[in-house]
Amino acid sequence: MKKPAAAKSGSAMIDARIKELGDWRGTMLARVRKIIHEADPEIVEEWKYMGTPIFEHAGPVCTGETYKKVVKLTFARGASLKDPKKLFNSSLDGNVRRAIDITEGAEIDEKALKDLVRGAVALNLASKAGPKRST
Repeated sequence: MKKPAAAKSGSAMIDARIKELGDWRGTMLARVRKIIHEADPEIVEEWKYMGTPIFEHAGPVCTGETYKKVVKLTFARGASLKDPKKLFNSSLDGNVRRAIDITEGAEIDEKALKDLVRGAVALNLASKAGPKRST
């Protein structure tokens, strides 16, 4: 009987995706990945939903999807985050998610992206703590 092959880690799968893309999308995904980890070194990388990079800390923070014309960062609870620099430019009509579509050659406001990541982590951690009780 054959032993099942060991599953690759989320990080290894993301590394493979970046290499496989081999164009501006791979470069951009690697860049936003680095920014996400700079914002929160405790981010865990997962590979879910049939091939989607997921960045998590106490729950999903954002995805790092790649399409033909964009690298899309979808924040699971983005509608609850403050976005004073207006990075969110996609999925704006929903009640929960918000996304950032990054096109080839686009500039990234690293500080604003880090603030969104930190805000998403804080929201996840607050949700894990449960409701506050009045005394």
